[in-house]
Amino acid sequence: MSPASTNPKFTEQGFKNVFRTCGRDDQQGDYAGAWLTQHYKDKKVAFAHDKQAYSKGLADLTLAAFEKGGGKAVLVETVNPGERDYSAFVTKLKAANIDALYYGGYHTELGLIARQMREQGLNAQILSGDALNTQEFWSITGDAGEGLLFTFAPDPRAKPEAKAIVDRFKAEGYDPEGYTLYTYAAIQIWVQAVKKAGSLDIEKVQDALHSGEFSSVIGPLTFDKQGDRTTADYTWYEWTKGTYVEVGDAKPKS
Repeated sequence: MSPASTNPKFTEQGFKNVFRTCGRDDQQGDYAGAWLTQHYKDKKVAFAHDKQAYSKGLADLTLAAFEKGGGKAVLVETVNPGERDYSAFVTKLKAANIDALYYGGYHTELGLIARQMREQGLNAQILSGDALNTQEFWSITGDAGEGLLFTFAPDPRAKPEAKAIVDRFKAEGYDPEGYTLYTYAAIQIWVQAVKKAGSLDIEKVQDALHSGEFSSVIGPLTFDKQGDRTTADYTWYEWTKGTYVEVGDAKPKS
């Protein structure tokens, strides 16, 4: 059971004993792509990723949803992960006179890209996905990260089911951001399934996981025949003043 494997193919390989407590990139891409269609359909939107499986999948699925809604990308690019200088990529973005950049990838590369965009005077809206839900991002961008939007599930730390464990984490000096609580939930659900099955036999446990609802720190979960969650919601977060805040149906820059 994975707390953070978001690629759709993870549960589409025919394995009966594979599950995830997080949502899928096609669900996230549909949400972001529909928002881009609503706010940027007739504007210049660029899409990019760093060629890694997660990154490419998220960017491609978001672009597909954008195009399904009638949008058309002015630029689709890739970058190399782990580099320090993305000025050539930024120059391409400037030449295309983009209004927005959707980036599929991780906070390390996008942090540098965002900083170098602002240094070159490119103030286009930057958008990304769930890999941006880490405070490390701002340590790379500083004020250049202001206003960046990313998608993630509604903050699991705010759920009433999570309060006790969140308080315990914070009492030890750790903020359970990102997929921390999804990991905790995976263990909780597995334990419940083992008890329900009355066995550690893999077939009995997987049958138990498919058989009903389980309680967890991220709320009640049920799984479909593939092992995916039957429900998965997304919302927008904005980086501002050194942290990220949930903003719901965010508004683009004017």
